[in-house]
Amino acid sequence: MSREIDITVPDQSGRRAVITGGSDGIGLGIATRLAAVGAEVVLPVRNPHKGEAALASIRAAVPGADVSLRALDLSSLDSVAALGRTLLDEDRPVHLLVGNAGVMTPPDRRTTADGFELQLGTNHLGHAALVLHLLPLLRAGRARVVSQISVAAARGRVHWEDLSWERSYDGMAAYRSSKIAYGLFGMELARRSDAAGWGITSVLSHPGVAPTSLLAARPEVGRAEDTREVRLIRRLSAWGVAGTPRTAGLPALLAATAPDAEGGRLYGPRGPGHIGGAPAEQRLYRSLRDAGEARRVWETSERLVGVRAA
Repeated sequence: MSREIDITVPDQSGRRAVITGGSDGIGLGIATRLAAVGAEVVLPVRNPHKGEAALASIRAAVPGADVSLRALDLSSLDSVAALGRTLLDEDRPVHLLVGNAGVMTPPDRRTTADGFELQLGTNHLGHAALVLHLLPLLRAGRARVVSQISVAAARGRVHWEDLSWERSYDGMAAYRSSKIAYGLFGMELARRSDAAGWGITSVLSHPGVAPTSLLAARPEVGRAEDTREVRLIRRLSAWGVAGTPRTAGLPALLAATAPDAEGGRLYGPRGPGHIGGAPAEQRLYRSLRDAGEARRVWETSERLVGVRAA
């Protein structure tokens, strides 16, 4: 049944959409749907070969699609800054930013080019730096910013006492911490936009559970073979309990395009356990409700990435 779930995506003609993690899986589905309703889609990618394959896939599905690649490695703040400079030099408003890329539970602690634990650096700090670099373009486009978090963020907290997991490492706890931090940053973006009149609508989404590459074999993060979890998820998806890569992208699409969206809302699947089903607005996770914690994440992130809101 999950494969029959869908939503109507409003026309996006004349809008520029930047989507991280758009070269495969959930992100590729989001990019394809936005291209199909007229958006100009910009895909910042780490792997140019995967990027070219994604372009071919989108153009095959949407003849005449306005889609292009840019270079981005979210685990490198220099790369994020370079993308920021590129888009600022292009001097075109960004109307939609979907921060969908991520990495999940490397078996051993790994670090980014800047020395941060890989999940913190990629899932949160890279996206936070991108938002901060692009703020002038996001304000100019009165943008919708979608932060793709995780159902895992419903539990846990930001690991403030050892933010980069240098003293010990727990892959799942580090994943939760990175996604909670990313969600809190999105909540603070919503508050600051309201207070300063930036015109940015910052919303959160999560995909539920679906068989994507996050838990599959990924040699680049030290995972030589598929995890037991992803094998189980594939079975749950086949049975219609969990989502598919297509349906798992629908909450982010709804968050990105719903005409009535307001800052600080969370969208996800509404099925049992919120792991599958049709997309809908959901109650904000307890871990994301503390305004003081969100402000602390924002200020810490500015300091760690070396960029302040301008």
